[in-house]
Amino acid sequence: MDVQFISEEILPMFRGQVLKCVHVGTGRLRVSKAATEVILNVPETRVSPLENGLQVASEDSGLSTCTVGLWIDAGSRYENEKNNGTAHFLEHMAFKGTKKRSQLDLELEIENMGAHLNAYTSREQTVYYAKAFSKDLPRAVEILADIIQNSTLGEAEIERERGVILREMQEVETNLQEVVFDYLHATAYQKTALGRTILGPTENIKSINRNDLVEYITTHYKGPRMVLAAAGGVCHDELLDLAKCHFGNLPSAPEGGLPPLPPCSFTGSEIRIRDDKMPLVHIAIAVEAAGWAHSDTIPLMVANTLIGNWDRSFGGGVQNLSSKLAQIACHGNLCHSFQSFNTCYTDTGLWGLYMVCEPSTIQDMVHFVQREWIRLCTSVTENEVARAKNLLKTNMLLQLDGSTPICEDIGRQMLCYKRRIPIPELEARIEAIDVQTIREVCTKYIFDKHPAVAAVGPIEQLPEYNKVCSGMRWLHE
Repeated sequence: MDVQFISEEILPMFRGQVLKCVHVGTGRLRVSKAATEVILNVPETRVSPLENGLQVASEDSGLSTCTVGLWIDAGSRYENEKNNGTAHFLEHMAFKGTKKRSQLDLELEIENMGAHLNAYTSREQTVYYAKAFSKDLPRAVEILADIIQNSTLGEAEIERERGVILREMQEVETNLQEVVFDYLHATAYQKTALGRTILGPTENIKSINRNDLVEYITTHYKGPRMVLAAAGGVCHDELLDLAKCHFGNLPSAPEGGLPPLPPCSFTGSEIRIRDDKMPLVHIAIAVEAAGWAHSDTIPLMVANTLIGNWDRSFGGGVQNLSSKLAQIACHGNLCHSFQSFNTCYTDTGLWGLYMVCEPSTIQDMVHFVQREWIRLCTSVTENEVARAKNLLKTNMLLQLDGSTPICEDIGRQMLCYKRRIPIPELEARIEAIDVQTIREVCTKYIFDKHPAVAAVGPIEQLPEYNKVCSGMRWLHE
């Protein structure tokens, strides 16, 4: 078979997840000629740096619409206890008016273009992006540059937005999955930046002022920490010229360098919030996993796919469920739903499962979850791994349907690796995972580890923490 060698790199796949680099032979990967031809048919992701360190990256698929956005390597992880919530507050303030556009002017201009403007904040990134007609790319980039660099951050608007964010907090508190995941981070990363919430505590939201917002911008919104990414109908040379015009004056790294990533250490521990008035128990249990660029991340993603997810609302019989845990949960009526997850950060991650159960089935569900985890370490089969790899590749392609997810994929990868890796290269790395790799990596991260546990609801029947830890060591029959 004709083969060619592709350099060994790493590719993040979904939001919050990334891939493993697999060592094959001399550290380079053999890929079939067919896969090479596929690479040639995929639109190229072009990358160009500005002098101030900002990266410009785009994929032109010739559509009549496009997505363009700024991906900034700054989120709640870069905050401290006093200013926790500033990054998210700043994201809200970006749409409240600039030196040349009032909030109403901005909203009308976007609406008249038929465009959409949005933003979000995560623990490690802040993102501002616009969806528009391709012909309006210059206006979209200019608007993004204006809101990033020229927001007025008016006192009246700040006061008004406090109320909006406090109401948003109340909405989040009704989303029990988000509540449980915040508790999970709080116990897993105790007294570190990753343990704090993105929105911040109520007292901070009430006290954050204009100086806090300005200080966050001047500290973190630097050229080397930004990527201007675009996908859809975009001409890269045009985008590069627009970037030079509108972002060329952004400051580069200061003499002392950029602020370092705050260290975060994992602690096996638990948070239990008992509320017997609630009808169902919401539980997340996780072990420490690998960071974005770690070589174990692809096997952990395959393992995550092996455990899978299930919901009572799913149609079809048990025979159609590929996940063994889904078969057990469905046949035994053990839970309302479960979802396996693999959340990655720069230097750490959480691999685990979130479940919603009746109070009477908690013990059995936790037992079978841990039994499946241990089975990954000891006796998972070739057929299961092959099926999980195929499903992972399918999910990956489904996630990249449209200009916005492609733009997000480019932005995230560029922040981590300074380039975007082709999909066929990723598929080849997934394909290189075998059953022995899964057993070894799962043993490394799961077996005999003390997990982080967060539980909310009528949790009286939830096994005590020591028993949960013992379930990470052997199979209970």
